[in-house]
Amino acid sequence: MRLHAKLRALPWLAVALLSLPFRAGAHEMSIAEMEVRELTRGEFMWQWAATNDKRPGTDGLEIRWPDNCVADASLVHCRAGGLKGTLEAQGVGQRFSAVLIKVYWMDGQSHVYTLTAAQPRLQMYGTAEDTRGRAEIAGAYTVLGIEHILTGFDHLLFVASLLFLVGFERRLVWTITAFTAAHSLTLASAALGILTLPPAPVEASIALSIVLVASEALSPRPTLARRLPALVAFLFGLVHGLGFAGALKEIGLPANYLPTALLTFNVGVEIGQLLAVAVVWLGWRALRRWPVVLQSRVPLLYAIGCVAAFWSWSRIVTILA
Repeated sequence: MRLHAKLRALPWLAVALLSLPFRAGAHEMSIAEMEVRELTRGEFMWQWAATNDKRPGTDGLEIRWPDNCVADASLVHCRAGGLKGTLEAQGVGQRFSAVLIKVYWMDGQSHVYTLTAAQPRLQMYGTAEDTRGRAEIAGAYTVLGIEHILTGFDHLLFVASLLFLVGFERRLVWTITAFTAAHSLTLASAALGILTLPPAPVEASIALSIVLVASEALSPRPTLARRLPALVAFLFGLVHGLGFAGALKEIGLPANYLPTALLTFNVGVEIGQLLAVAVVWLGWRALRRWPVVLQSRVPLLYAIGCVAAFWSWSRIVTILA
């Protein structure tokens, strides 16, 4: 078997991607939302947003309020200083990737706070002013970006299709770079409100991009995708960036540190993407001498294409319904 054929092969490790619980909305993150509304000085009404008709608090997620506050089923009573102290989400990172706490103050201001397994605590200061530090914001949104790409099975399958198309050659660096540049561009544009598109067509287009790249990887002809994979990665990356922006919109962006949150979320996405590529590369290095690895290329590409086609039809039906 010639060397370049081996370089185009991916190991059985890619099968693990296909064994995950794929869904039509494959890259959605599990996020619990809580609303906290100030009624009078020191008294707040709180409630969980519905998640599959369940209260997230009954599924291993519990909020610990500041020490000077006492909570009952729907109200939080705070002594002097108001909602001031450490607020903690216990259990975050298990069933839910993040907890969004939306606080509405009497003066009309509101803020969205994001808690993750890496940063499950939030320091409240009793006022509408969001005093979180830049480092705290950066850490939280980097983790959210990593979690999003590693649980975004459609994005991972697109990257896997690019690996099948290009192989572990020098061109892979330019291909991944082009994909990164494109989705960074549209992610920033959408997050800042410059470019807005309905989410349903974006999700369908992401699924179709996987089908097209997988089919190009199966083709023996010197197609445009084979000659210029970086161009193809850039064009489809523009669409994937809109998908990342949809997730970021659900999470929310802090107004006072918007550039930091946007940048670090994108950095987290890239870290997760590079981790996925590194794992596949290490698996390929370990298994590349096994003949079955070379033989698995075509079946895996057909499997990826079938899964993506199912997502495409499911998402198109959702648009038309």
